[in-house]
Amino acid sequence: MNQMIIIGSGPAGYTAAIYAARAGLAPLVIASSVEVGGELMNTTEVENFPGFPEGIMGPELMEKMQAQAERFDATVIYEDVTSVDLSGEVKKVTLGSGEVHEALSVIVATGSAYRKLGIEHEDRLSGYGISWCATCDGAFFRKHEIAVVGGGDSAMEEANFLTRFADKVYLIHRRDTFRASKIMQDRSKENPKIEILYNSEVSAIHGDTQLSGLTLRDTLTGEERELEVTGLFVAIGNDPRVHLFHGQLDLTVEGTIAVDGRSSKTNLEGVFAAGDVIDPTYRQAVTAAASGTVAALDAEHYLASLPEALLQQATGAVDEGSAPASGSTLDPDGELVSLSDARS
Repeated sequence: MNQMIIIGSGPAGYTAAIYAARAGLAPLVIASSVEVGGELMNTTEVENFPGFPEGIMGPELMEKMQAQAERFDATVIYEDVTSVDLSGEVKKVTLGSGEVHEALSVIVATGSAYRKLGIEHEDRLSGYGISWCATCDGAFFRKHEIAVVGGGDSAMEEANFLTRFADKVYLIHRRDTFRASKIMQDRSKENPKIEILYNSEVSAIHGDTQLSGLTLRDTLTGEERELEVTGLFVAIGNDPRVHLFHGQLDLTVEGTIAVDGRSSKTNLEGVFAAGDVIDPTYRQAVTAAASGTVAALDAEHYLASLPEALLQQATGAVDEGSAPASGSTLDPDGELVSLSDARS
């Protein structure tokens, strides 16, 4: 049995693993067999993550986070979770292989998935002109003509933000009215760099190694026309990955996992959540990483409150007379305590 299982391997999951491993909790990170590293694996250069003044490629950043977690003895496995039982003191996590892992605490860091258009070449050109994050990639489109797809506040925010860099931003919406708030609509309509294309949808994406244009279809007449753009930002929403936890963890009205205030504590004892799966607003790598820190510290404090007999059932528990785990020490009564400041 493990002291801690972390489900997810994005910035939140790996940061939680770094903190937990430094505290001697020997976390098991279940990283997925397909989506290891989270959404940053689909991003090219990341310029806004602190500590990398020259920028860093998204996959490289995630590789470094994983290596840092493994340096402190976190274990990473490339499996998919098919079901969880989070009730009781001992949590059970079942993998696609049928293997069941048990732990005294679980951190859910499953992230969220951007909704896609579902059009041919969309995945192939992801990172090569197609993006789901204006704040991540907008600066790469200076003086370009680009497009944003969507009709909500997120699409309006992205379109306005992108006018800081692009010469022209087409805002493509399949209807003749927006669901965005009036103030966001007004900003977009008044921005001279934004041209709104109503009753339009993207029917085809063009480009060999880089996006070169789109085919738009009129949703009323079916008529098609070409639009030459070098960037396409898809802002049609995102869905937190919570399907494994329905009926066990409370959700918010936005569909994210509900936590207590600024903590990572869910409605179940010993279960914590971090990153985009609890964040419907910011969804940035740095905020996810910070959230992972909170989850690791909350989980560490929870584990410290458990009976010693239960702790000693878990892998990595300190046996009487043995040396404390790296990042931890023993208090005068022989109890395992963190040097958590292992936070620095």
